[in-house]
Amino acid sequence: MNTLKAEKRDMSIKAKRLRREGYVTGNVFGKEIKGSIPIKLEKSAVDRLLKIHRRGSQVMLDVDGESMDVLLKEINFNPLKGQVDEIDFQALVKGEKVQSVAEVILENHDKVASGVLQLLLEEVPYRALPGDLIEKVMVDVGNLKVGDSIKVGDLDMAKNEKVDLLIDPETIIVTVSESRNAVEEDTGEEAEGGEA
Repeated sequence: MNTLKAEKRDMSIKAKRLRREGYVTGNVFGKEIKGSIPIKLEKSAVDRLLKIHRRGSQVMLDVDGESMDVLLKEINFNPLKGQVDEIDFQALVKGEKVQSVAEVILENHDKVASGVLQLLLEEVPYRALPGDLIEKVMVDVGNLKVGDSIKVGDLDMAKNEKVDLLIDPETIIVTVSESRNAVEEDTGEEAEGGEA
């Protein structure tokens, strides 16, 4: 598990100033934490972390030498500056279920021969104990044809008794629909035929 170093933040220093100095601000909250712990993290360390982890990832957070098992709960990205402004973590408590999300990763999408692959759900919300958290869900779409779809209930995590889904199992994750170009060509021919 990756360890991310953080420092407790002095709240008298504005977040804007810290960002200018190369920090990302954040908070750690949890059942055993009164209120929350305001923190600051080096921007370069956050950028490295987010190359391999995202919302719903479990990481080790070192706050001024104190290690905490945390869940990456919220990432506030500033699209204008192309950087993360704020990041929030939830401290995990052993034996207590936590609400999280698993990222959907499509496998073998290059093998879909016909139609257009549409990803309709990027994250699957669920609840589980810290030891049973799922960061990524791999979905093999290699055998899908036009009209086929994969639902949340088809996933292995839906059959896992240690995981409580927080979404309808009938929710469609990915589907293959007809290529729009083919449809547009058909309607174009009909229009020409109607004029003759």
